Amino acid sequence: MRTDWAVVGAGSAGCLLAARLSAAGHRVLLLEAGPSDRHPCVRIPALFHRLFRTRRDWEFWSEPEPALGGRRLFLPRGRTLGGSSSINAMVYARGRPSDWDDLAARGCPGWAWEDILPVFRALEDNARGASAWHGAGGPLRVEDPRSPHFLSLAFVEAACRAGHPRREDFHAGSPEGAGLFQLTQRRGRRWSSADAFLRPALRHPGLDLRTGARVLDLELEGDHVTGLRFLEGAQVRRVRAEAGVLLCAGAFQSPQLLLLSGIGDPAQLEERGLRVRHALPAVGRHLQDHPAVGLHFRAATRRTLTHADRLPGALLHGLRWLLLRTGPAASNVAEAGLYARSRADLPECDLEFHFAPAMYEEHGFRRPPFHGVSYGAAFLKPRSEGRVLLRSADPLEPPAILTNTLQHPEDVEALLASVRIGRELAQTEPLASFLEEELDPGPEVQEPSELEGWLRSRVELLYHPVGTCRMGPDPAGAVVDPRLRVHGLQGLYVADASIFPRIPGGNTHAPVLAVAARAAEWILGSA
Repeated sequence: MRTDWAVVGAGSAGCLLAARLSAAGHRVLLLEAGPSDRHPCVRIPALFHRLFRTRRDWEFWSEPEPALGGRRLFLPRGRTLGGSSSINAMVYARGRPSDWDDLAARGCPGWAWEDILPVFRALEDNARGASAWHGAGGPLRVEDPRSPHFLSLAFVEAACRAGHPRREDFHAGSPEGAGLFQLTQRRGRRWSSADAFLRPALRHPGLDLRTGARVLDLELEGDHVTGLRFLEGAQVRRVRAEAGVLLCAGAFQSPQLLLLSGIGDPAQLEERGLRVRHALPAVGRHLQDHPAVGLHFRAATRRTLTHADRLPGALLHGLRWLLLRTGPAASNVAEAGLYARSRADLPECDLEFHFAPAMYEEHGFRRPPFHGVSYGAAFLKPRSEGRVLLRSADPLEPPAILTNTLQHPEDVEALLASVRIGRELAQTEPLASFLEEELDPGPEVQEPSELEGWLRSRVELLYHPVGTCRMGPDPAGAVVDPRLRVHGLQGLYVADASIFPRIPGGNTHAPVLAVAARAAEWILGSA
């Protein structure tokens, strides 16, 4: 089998790249290990958590975490068309301008905020229309929440009364402040990368999409990546990629595929019995994600979303969604947000709160019999770093992922500050009137040592893994160069969340789309 480009992974980045390259007349083979995204829980925003631990989720777990008492963390990743953009909470965030300027300062020209803002604007079809900050007419639909819950509005008002700025637009300069998130939705239904980029591109004659296609490894001739092998059904197939291979498999599986192909740290490869084809010590290292901790409250009202997906109310909500695309089913659950500083002396915000007018515990799997609300903060600038290693040379085994969450004391201090801020919000009107009792951590947990123990027992990650194929000019500490070419190899690119040397300050779907768009520009010679 021959093609011009082989794209590995039909997720946020892969859908965009396959669409752009095939639109330019290239033959593109797009390989996705998972099934189609034709499923009601993909389409209906409020049901995203129902996709966790299903066949549309890779269902990764971390290794026992040393700083968390050996606890293993659940790490969901989308395994369907659209990838994680088909199972996420649809929050549209770009990161802070300083995050992009930091990339340029690290020796990556073309990645500063002034370079990236036009990319975001070109991608967008924002319901608010075009402006200096937003675009209209692009493929990615971005809208305000259709039916914001009154408790979400109460959270925003309480944050403002507590002294945080009111933020009508998190993307107009600094995001610091409280407001409603914009969402990747179209008329109340999810608008994933598959919707925005892939479906319109399926009419391109050069695009060949294969679902249920598990990539096994890359094929090399000297320093040239010539193609790859993939498993389709029970048959191993080979494809020769005349122009190159684009890895868009994400922060866990892009490094895994490089390692399986003999590209990485020689000591690790030899330990797994793999031939060293190209030494790149940074492959799989520098893993980061946003550590997050939630506060949970019993509500003084029964008008929450905690049981909105249960009968008989679910029938009415479903009917309203089908007819009007409004109501509880159209909610992304995490409707309102707050960007804040863990310390007053910081130059910018380093915490991101997500408010849910529902009890959201244990990734949505634990549902209490009473009504409640949840909100919590993610630390946007974690210092802890983990790694992705091969568990074995078997390409069908999941990688060994160690996140090292809360290994660095600064991460602990920031999240402890977030608990203090969160408790202040719970005591501020109008939110305070709707909260009956603090359940977690609970009013009895007050001392710093007690709070730290609680934090280590409850912290999770916010589904934003990055860094394992980091970008940079030096192959000794990076995997790809500033144009996303793998150092020292021809015909191989990585374009996904794994390329960020430091995690962006916010949800990562939109930044990954910017990475893919930038890669397409450079490959096609338009930048």
